[in-house]
Amino acid sequence: MLLVPYTMEVALRRFAAIAARPNALRPCATTATALTPSRRQYWTPSRPPPNYPGHIPLNTLEKAALAIGSGLISLANPRRADLIAAFAEATATPYFIYRLRDAMLASPTGRRILRDRPRITSTSLNLPHLRSLPARTVGRTYVAWLDREGVSPDTRSTVRYIDDPECAYVMQRYRECHDFYHALTGLPVVREGEVALKAFEFANTLLPMTGLSVFAAATLKPGERRRFRETYLPWALRNGLRASEVINVYWEEELERDVEDLRRELGVEPPPDMRAERKAEREARKRAREGI
Repeated sequence: MLLVPYTMEVALRRFAAIAARPNALRPCATTATALTPSRRQYWTPSRPPPNYPGHIPLNTLEKAALAIGSGLISLANPRRADLIAAFAEATATPYFIYRLRDAMLASPTGRRILRDRPRITSTSLNLPHLRSLPARTVGRTYVAWLDREGVSPDTRSTVRYIDDPECAYVMQRYRECHDFYHALTGLPVVREGEVALKAFEFANTLLPMTGLSVFAAATLKPGERRRFRETYLPWALRNGLRASEVINVYWEEELERDVEDLRRELGVEPPPDMRAERKAEREARKRAREGI
């Protein structure tokens, strides 16, 4: 069963390596004397030049292959963040990323973000300063989540497969803001909470990758799956649909704001507190193991 994902992963790696070469799919430079006696030369379609640094142009067939391959492998191995990022880019066009870009253009704050094109990094945010902020601020809540999970904003993959430079930035912005969505929603750092955040993002952004990620609920333990189905999923869909477009939040300007005030402004209610139920479930499993 592992042979198909492995074979597909090897093919994807080879495809990405070829596509990244400067002369990939350029006309063949072989001399006529090295060809057949008819002296015919064979040509392959030229790849257009990149539209921005790091861009890898793909045709429709190549994008479809990338979407299918990366999607299947991501389902088999959800820890492959690079393939999840590739799937997100391959499935964001031709509609979804443009819809998100238009949502930003329709908002004064979104237009400022598109004009300024800020990047979210550990340097631009000054993480030591965020740790000194009061506990209920957006910045302190955000950096507390980073510290608890042991992650850094510098680890987000760079967009490569979206052709339009402005839309590529929109995808990059969404990707770098993901950890702020944890701070905004207050979802717990547990498996059903992470899947619930993807459901919230799907309802709010409509990006296909976030919808696919919701299927990870099938891998949850029975108790986690029940809490997700009965509590977190209805909350995520309700809040994601009614909330303002979170892509339009200029997070860099909200760091010292009370997170509850921002939630009220955007129309996001705190998720149900399931800590007591999870604790009771852990204690029940412990008693069962001890035979009490």
